[in-house]
Amino acid sequence: MLKVINGRQSVRAWTEKKVALSIIKRILEAGMNAPSAGNEQAWQFIVVTDTELLERIAAVHPGGAYAGKAPCAILVCGDTRLEKYKGLWVEDCSAAIENMLLAMHALKLGGVWTGIYPQADRIKSFTRLLTLPKGVVPLALVPFGCPAEPLKKRPTHYKKTRVHFNSW
Repeated sequence: MLKVINGRQSVRAWTEKKVALSIIKRILEAGMNAPSAGNEQAWQFIVVTDTELLERIAAVHPGGAYAGKAPCAILVCGDTRLEKYKGLWVEDCSAAIENMLLAMHALKLGGVWTGIYPQADRIKSFTRLLTLPKGVVPLALVPFGCPAEPLKKRPTHYKKTRVHFNSW
């Protein structure tokens, strides 16, 4: 597991190879097994595989312009209608995204977290484009697929200067 965690990296270029629905299900299952506040699981997922829709998404999301070249993307949304603890859907969905990114890496795929929330213009664009119901808030889009190039070994991000024991 530590090898997967320490080896995961953001991938922004993919081959055209489609991702099998059985693999997408495994990735979603990993996301839905993330911890959530009070086990509320206040999340919804929209899987986007339509090429034209991915291109339209790329046009409205400045941080994810490369999404139009991905074979697949998952829009992760918080569902405020399912909340037990107001506002904690952000943490819950973030944990789900990290689990999905780790699952992708373990499955030899590559993805990238592209933020939507709390940017009002992005929220509005995704809500309109994907006809999200009231109370469902898009948090992030995760485009993914087979990496176009082999992943390079990356250095650790551990910084001992950022670690404090018992007090600052």
